[in-house]
Amino acid sequence: MDLKSYIRNVPDFPRPGVLFRDITPLLKAPDAFRYVLAQLAEDVREKEAEAIVGIESRGFIFGCPLADRLGLPFVPVRKEGKLPAARMTIEYALEYGESRLDIHADALEPGTRAYIVDDLLATGGTARATAKLVELLGAVVAGIGFVIELRPLGGRRQLADYPVFTLIEFD
Repeated sequence: MDLKSYIRNVPDFPRPGVLFRDITPLLKAPDAFRYVLAQLAEDVREKEAEAIVGIESRGFIFGCPLADRLGLPFVPVRKEGKLPAARMTIEYALEYGESRLDIHADALEPGTRAYIVDDLLATGGTARATAKLVELLGAVVAGIGFVIELRPLGGRRQLADYPVFTLIEFD
């Protein structure tokens, strides 16, 4: 399936000079969305994952139905201050500042093989921070899956310690 045809290019968003890769056309195409989920599910099974970890917010779009399809628990990783119970927090650098992510302290049992899901791999900072949160809980990162990879931004290098799966690559 030609998944690139379901990605809309939006120039100068969210700021001048940025070419935004919009997944909403993919989301409104049921066959393409199901195909993406099937491909991610195959990678999750190959990695023998026991839980799906979705990165806020677009990682939830793919992570929740993936967890449901595979009968696995879904664990949200959220932006700072959005989880109500005891949590672990990590700070990480963004290309334009710093941010924080949270995971509930009881989200994963030690040794659990967790598969991290997000829509897009750019610089890799958010995915790397999420992987570190998983590891802080004593769990293992079984793999990290993305729908899109923006190769020139070098995110895969940031994630060199982990198995990375992508469906669409843009150079």
